[in-house]
Formats: sequence, structure tokens, C-alpha cells
Amino acid sequence: MPRFYCSQPLAIGATLDLPDTVAHHVHVLRLQIGAELCLFNGDGGEYIAHLASVEKRRASVTIKAFVARDVELPYEITLAQALPEASKMDWIIEKAVEMGVAAIQPLAAQRCVVRLSGERAEKKQAHWQGVIVSASEQSGRNRLARLAPVDDLHHWMAQQDMHKRILLSPRGGQSLAGWARHQPPQALSLMIGPEGGFSVQEEDSAMARGALALSMGPRILRTETAGIAAVAALNALWGGL
Repeated sequence: MPRFYCSQPLAIGATLDLPDTVAHHVHVLRLQIGAELCLFNGDGGEYIAHLASVEKRRASVTIKAFVARDVELPYEITLAQALPEASKMDWIIEKAVEMGVAAIQPLAAQRCVVRLSGERAEKKQAHWQGVIVSASEQSGRNRLARLAPVDDLHHWMAQQDMHKRILLSPRGGQSLAGWARHQPPQALSLMIGPEGGFSVQEEDSAMARGALALSMGPRILRTETAGIAAVAALNALWGGL
């Protein structure tokens, strides 16, 4: 059954026009009147709808049922990812959403090649939000991962919150898996450096502010691999796969 994100309120018995992007997909898939669709709006659960009309540029549905289905992790992971080169961030966000990450915090770090600000940052933010929606549709998630604006690493580290911060670094004296085996599932933020990693000064500053430095084992992982591997490890040890 095709799954689509619709930001508007959804309710059993309602008939509503689908967003333009969803209507376009309906045409591409050549769905016929009466076809079943699965809709979600990010508030939890999903709705079963029947295609009520299909026009040249529009499509409408009638909502028939609600399913209280939730596939979120029982603990909240924030992926604090330093901006990588080119389109790697798209891949990172897509896979992080598939793995169940609850929030994504793009970071500007010393060794980041990509610099975003102003209109360019706004366009990237809108694009990444679209990646989150697509990945949620594909993976069966009914809640959208939160996407924070790009923030300077030092500014973000200075903020106070209740999440434990894990700094993934070859300098870590213990592996993430070794640490997690002896910890209860809990909310945390995973800090991933850019190509070349965080600088020594950035790592020292993070640890001085309470971040726990852990490694991913004896091999050095690329920036686009480290965060996804870390989330997968936590899923395996704490549940969620």
C-alpha cells in the first residue's frame, strides 16, 4: 500500500485534497479510484484512505480507518552531524531516519569544507526536510525526525539539555558498544565530526563540557558511516531493530 505524508489534520470520514506532491505521485503510480493509500501527518499512527477522485493535477481521498501503529525507538537519539562534503548529508539523513533517529542537528565545525548561511542554508534546510519525509514514507515511520537549523559547534555545546553527549573519536578509551552494554537505554546525542574529524581543540572543549569520548572500535570510519554504524550498534544492544 503506498504511504504518503500529509501535513494537514486527518480524521476518519473526512474527504480531503492531497498535497500537490502526493497527487503527482498518485498520477505517476497510475492509481485508480478506490485504491487504498496509507497517510500519516507526523502526530502518530496512520490512516487508511480510499482514492475518491483523480483529476489532471489534483487527487482526493476519503479516510476510512485509523491504525495506532508506532515504530519509534524506545529511547531518543539525536544525530549531531558536522557538515560533510557534497551530497553526503542527504545520505546520512536518509539512513538516520530509517534507523529511527529522533532528531538531526547539523553542525558547523572547524574542518568542515561546506559552509552554509543565509538563503543557501534555508534552501538546504528545506531540501533536508524533504529527505526526512521521503525516508519516513519509505521506512514506515509515522513521526518525522526533528531537523534543527545548522549551528556552530561551540554554540551548540554551550547549550544545556538533559541528553548525554557521546563524542565519537579514535581518542575514546572505550568503544560505544562496550559502554552501551552496561548502560540502560537512554536519550543521547551522538557527535560525529566532518572529514578529518573534529579538531583536538574541539574535542577537548566537548569533553570539558561533559561529553563522553567513545570510539567505534579499531577501524576509522568515514563521517557518512560513523553515525549510522553507531545508531545500528545501539539498536542492536538496546532494542529497536
